[in-house]
Amino acid sequence: MRADIVPGAVFPDYELSDHTGKRRKLSELQGVYPTVVVLSRGSYCPKDRRQAEGLLQLHREMTVGYCRMVTISTDAIAETHEYRSGVGAQWPFLADPRRIIQKDLDIAEYTDPIHNPMIPHVIVLEPKLIVHKIYNGYWFFGRPTVEELRLDLRAVFMKAFADWDITKPALRDAWNGGRKDDFFPCGQILAETLGEA
Repeated sequence: MRADIVPGAVFPDYELSDHTGKRRKLSELQGVYPTVVVLSRGSYCPKDRRQAEGLLQLHREMTVGYCRMVTISTDAIAETHEYRSGVGAQWPFLADPRRIIQKDLDIAEYTDPIHNPMIPHVIVLEPKLIVHKIYNGYWFFGRPTVEELRLDLRAVFMKAFADWDITKPALRDAWNGGRKDDFFPCGQILAETLGEA
């Protein structure tokens, strides 16, 4: 991984085609939400498919918990669509057959010249594409468990959202005084809050 991609840094705002062929930017998919980005070898890898299957239940929790998930692989759009459908995922999958991310982040898996994939990583992002945590998944057990991701997302919420602990007297006073900007989703456009990535 590129030396400047560390916790606290801003992750690049890549723009790629999704599983339907629509161009999408990471910042658009993230909106104001904590986001889990899965950098995948692709549909050919049984480890990646198993990881995606394991993320299905977490994604259901992330949806009600105001979080986003995005998977990016070096597959072409058709393979990306099949990969997403095959595991039953409901989150966006992005296709990077030109290996833009692999090259930019310096994560070519040089031990597999046949497929030329990315070294799998999971990046937990705070709002505004700020890197919270990076997991190297070259080995399957280097990838985060669902519970580790829950804990990461909790830490991101505690840091990023002022109303995490609404028992604070100052927050109660703000609410009672009609100052609701610090309360999520107050101040958000309804379409942003309820909309799908």
